[in-house]
Amino acid sequence: MSLTPALLEELEMLNMFNLNTTQQGIKIHHDAAPTKIATGKRLFEKGMITQADGGYLTALGLQTTEHAQALIAMLGG
Repeated sequence: MSLTPALLEELEMLNMFNLNTTQQGIKIHHDAAPTKIATGKRLFEKGMITQADGGYLTALGLQTTEHAQALIAMLGG
């Protein structure tokens, strides 16, 4: 598996979530960059967020985000 632009965009979006609380989500506005809108839709279709325009992490999304953010921290990001 290679690190495609789409995969990197998904990792970036997951990294936006605050893991210290489940009460904080994200909102992708209708006038956001097309790549951000598409990224939200992909994460929703994969079952990682509750809405195509953001929302909250699902259980799968929470687990994925924990791993993604840990990896980013380990790599010094």
